[in-house]
Amino acid sequence: MGLFSRFTDIVNANLNSMLDKAEHPEKMIRLIIGEMEETLVEVRSTAAKNIAEQKTLARKVKAAKEGVAHWHSKAEIALAKSRDDLAKSALAQKHKCQAELTQLSEEDEQLSQLLSSIQEDAQRLQDKLNEAKRRQEALLIRQESAEVRLKVREKAVIHNIDEAMAKFERYQQKIDRLEAQVESYDLTESKDLSAQISELEQDDNVEAELAVMKKKVANG
Repeated sequence: MGLFSRFTDIVNANLNSMLDKAEHPEKMIRLIIGEMEETLVEVRSTAAKNIAEQKTLARKVKAAKEGVAHWHSKAEIALAKSRDDLAKSALAQKHKCQAELTQLSEEDEQLSQLLSSIQEDAQRLQDKLNEAKRRQEALLIRQESAEVRLKVREKAVIHNIDEAMAKFERYQQKIDRLEAQVESYDLTESKDLSAQISELEQDDNVEAELAVMKKKVANG
C-alpha cells in the first residue's frame, strides 16, 4: 500500500469518527491538515532514504561495470599469451561481475519506479494540503465575518434603531415644548408692555377730555 493510500485511509477514518460526533468544520480541517503534514514529512523522509540508497546503488553499478571491463581485458591478455586457463578464470570473474551488474540494474530500476511513485504521492499530497489550507483560510474569513455580523445583529436587538429614533423624537418634542415656553414668556412680556403703553395713551385722552370740559365750564 502506498503512503498516499494509507494517508487517505487514516483521514477517512478520522473524518467518519468526527462526523459521527458532529465536530465543528474548522476542527475537521485542522485535523486533515495535521494528518497531511505528518504524512508529507514521512513521504519526504522515505524519499530521502531511497535517494541515498539509489546513490549507493549507482556506485555499485559503476563498480560492477568497471569489473566487467577489467576482467574482459584480463581475459584478452591471457588469451594473447596462450593462457587459456587464466583467460577462462578471468571470464568467470567477468560473468560474476555481469550477474551482479544485472541484479544491481534491476534493483536500481525498481528503486527508480518507487521514487517516481513516492514523488507523485508527495505532489498529490502537497496539492491536497495547499487546497486544505486555502479552505481553512476561507472558512476562517467566513467565520470572522459571521461573528462580526452576529455582533451587529445583537447590538441591533439591544439598541433597536426604531426605538432609538422614537427616543430621539421624544427628545425633540421635549425641546419643542421648552422652546414654546420661552416663546410664551416672550409673548407675555410683549403683551404687558403693550398694555402699559395703551394705559398711558388712555390716561392722555382722559386728561385731554378733562381739560376740554374744564374750559367749557369756565367759559359758561
